[in-house]
Amino acid sequence: MKNPEIFEKTYNDYWKKLNAFSYTMTQDKDLAQNIVQEVFIDLWERKDDLTINAIEPYLFRAVKNQVFKHYQNNKFDKTILEDKFEDYIIDNFSSIDPELMDLLHSLLDKLPEKRKEVLLMYKFQDMSIDQIAEELGISKQTVKNQISSALKQLREGLKDLAWLAPIVFFKQNF
Repeated sequence: MKNPEIFEKTYNDYWKKLNAFSYTMTQDKDLAQNIVQEVFIDLWERKDDLTINAIEPYLFRAVKNQVFKHYQNNKFDKTILEDKFEDYIIDNFSSIDPELMDLLHSLLDKLPEKRKEVLLMYKFQDMSIDQIAEELGISKQTVKNQISSALKQLREGLKDLAWLAPIVFFKQNF
């Protein structure tokens, strides 16, 4: 990272993703941008001392830590942020680290078969709740319950790994 061109490429490659991630946690556009800026300033200032094996997880972890630090300094209950972070679990599915992908697959395999099927239809086939209910011959409420239960179960399995950002993002928006 000592090379200014590499730093600039890293900045350009990750600024948008990190800003979106920071905003997800803070819900404050200016604060989110300031946090990401702080992370990049810190990265540049410590470039001679850092050894980074994987830049993407490092940057996301740094943003998460800066968000927590900001709220700790402002006497904010960080459990709210940890919940939002745990929610950050299936948006960038294709860019997931292979080890995390293996973990996600093992967690999915632990889901009851019907719950797994409903979740996969909803998240990976982009089917609506109505479409899933119709295809499986079950009520819309059952579909919602299955999705909610599956997400809760996956969040529990990922709780201990919250520091391994970025992982996929499960948003419950139905």
